Amino acid sequence: MSGFESIRTRREGDVLVVTLNRPERLNAAPPAMFDEIRDAISSLDGARAVLIAGEGRAFCSGADLASNALAPGADPGQATYEALTKHYSPGMLAVAELDVPVVSAVRGAAAGIGCSLALAADFTVASETAYFLQAFVNIGLVPDGGASWMLPRLIGRARAAEMMMLGERVPAAKAFDWGMVHKVVADDVLDAEALELAQRLAAGPTRALGAMRRNLHAALDGSYVDALQREADAQRDMRGTEDSAEGGLAFLEKRKPAFKGR
Repeated sequence: MSGFESIRTRREGDVLVVTLNRPERLNAAPPAMFDEIRDAISSLDGARAVLIAGEGRAFCSGADLASNALAPGADPGQATYEALTKHYSPGMLAVAELDVPVVSAVRGAAAGIGCSLALAADFTVASETAYFLQAFVNIGLVPDGGASWMLPRLIGRARAAEMMMLGERVPAAKAFDWGMVHKVVADDVLDAEALELAQRLAAGPTRALGAMRRNLHAALDGSYVDALQREADAQRDMRGTEDSAEGGLAFLEKRKPAFKGR
């Protein structure tokens, strides 16, 4: 894939790798970067998992609104609102609504909108150098990118308040202790570990994994009764898939299933 200015994409087998590619700015994200992320994942072209990473020594140091200079007399508050509603939020929603598993590989800073993007993955793999930061309080703003929805559900209200209201770094080890990330690995093996996990997911029954993903998101707001019904609906749909038939046959034949995502 080509034609992107602030990201880079490549295929690793059945995994689509999306790399934030502004290392000279610690991958600070202009609004257009999230348009490009949305475009890159809008057509998976057969990819069965997505891996999001950052080039260089940071995952993403946050939004880079400075890259879009305000017109004379423009209202900065309105400009920020439009950047969020027209660019950043649609990009975050595109990641959330994917029907395939998502892995993020985080080294260095995952700050602001970069923190939200990293944690939007189903599995966040962090290097020992990684840290997560919501520093908006230091400039009199509020967390965005869905952080105020995401963080309490990941780590609880008290820890979310600590991150958001104190604006202090959460290093990788603490993030793991809090249940914010899946795994912490040495910096030099981060890319390989994250790709291996993404490839493992891509080799799985990806239609079922997509249904699990949707059910997990919906369960955060719905009732127990709603969850039971969604599970029943998903099981009905998955029972008709080729992967389900293959899984059952492999179980009976005592072999590893060969899932195709169909």
